[in-house]
Amino acid sequence: MSDFHQSGSITTLHNLTDRPIDEMEAELVEFSKKRPMALILPSLFSELEGDALPHIVEELKKVPYLGEITIGLDRASEDEYRHALKFFDGLPQHKRVLWNDGPRLRAIDAELQDHGLSPVEAGKGRNVWFCLGYTIARDQAEAIALHDCDIVTYDRSLLARLIYPMAHPNFSYQYAKGYYPRVAEGKLNGRVTRLLVTPLLRSLEQVLGANDYLSFLHEFRYPLAGEFSFRRGVVPDIRIPSDWGLEVGILSEMYRNYSPNRICQVDIADRYDHKHQEVSAEDQTKGLSKMSVDICKLIFRKLATEGEVLNKAFFRAVKAAYFRNALDYVERYKNDALMNGLKIDVHEEEKAVELFAQNIIGAGKVFVDSPMERPFIPSWSRVNSALPDIFPRLVEAVEADHQEFSVSS
Repeated sequence: MSDFHQSGSITTLHNLTDRPIDEMEAELVEFSKKRPMALILPSLFSELEGDALPHIVEELKKVPYLGEITIGLDRASEDEYRHALKFFDGLPQHKRVLWNDGPRLRAIDAELQDHGLSPVEAGKGRNVWFCLGYTIARDQAEAIALHDCDIVTYDRSLLARLIYPMAHPNFSYQYAKGYYPRVAEGKLNGRVTRLLVTPLLRSLEQVLGANDYLSFLHEFRYPLAGEFSFRRGVVPDIRIPSDWGLEVGILSEMYRNYSPNRICQVDIADRYDHKHQEVSAEDQTKGLSKMSVDICKLIFRKLATEGEVLNKAFFRAVKAAYFRNALDYVERYKNDALMNGLKIDVHEEEKAVELFAQNIIGAGKVFVDSPMERPFIPSWSRVNSALPDIFPRLVEAVEADHQEFSVSS
């Protein structure tokens, strides 16, 4: 049960009463008559073979208010795409699977590359970007939600609470960020938020002084949550990163484009667990190590756009402040875990802090050494300006894949 505390300029919508899901869904059905709703599911093919996604699909079959579901499918062969069409076929909503590795979407991607408009690297950001483009190209949904496909504790109330702020006709929010406790199987999770982002933001404020952007990020209870929703008008103009910085990157875009009273965070689950990434201390291109580098790079770049001068001395100061602050947070989390009867390995926590401290310096070095690096995928408004027929062609390609392979399967 959540509290009702409000702090700062971002509205927090709590779960105060455990409202029955049927009651909330009945309201959403009424809202859908004025604000049609859509869901985006960015997925790897491997997730179709896991335990989480089959259960998510079964829950989505019960959702009465969604008009459409768009699934972005990465790392899939032709046979695997055929399998995905069958896998999602039971969903009663209008659904389409974007075969990102298929020849039709690859041809569009190649043309975008020729114009310097394609995502520079594969990953979740690229997948989400194409799904967003397809969703606005269809122009059928006013409220759009997105959540991950590896949530092992999923039930449909998560989606209802996530999309409700965008669907309610009397709400003026343009973006809602989901949050939830990261506790599962008697263990405190959420290492990157707890041990990197929170102490890093505090350290940056110590080094730079008061900063509106850092204060904005601080207001979110779980800034790395992969669950968020937005109104359709948000989508064309946002620029998102193609790497692990996606979630913070979208928050940064909302900070740039919208007043805080158009943004909220919403309590969407009492329990939440998903597939956990390996720390990958030996390889900065994988796991939580890569995630930490990408997040740091994104925050550093955003601070630079705000006029802050970042150099080697700055990064050394931030790393030193971070290390002290992060160790203090380890102590806080240890005590919190002990009082709640949860398991926590202080040695592993401090090893993670040491890795993140190294990666702060590594991300700073990349920032200084690569001033011409293009961190964001171009907005769909820019793409549409360069290629005015891109939206109908994108819809046509997805429909052609669907018709060819669903009929023959």
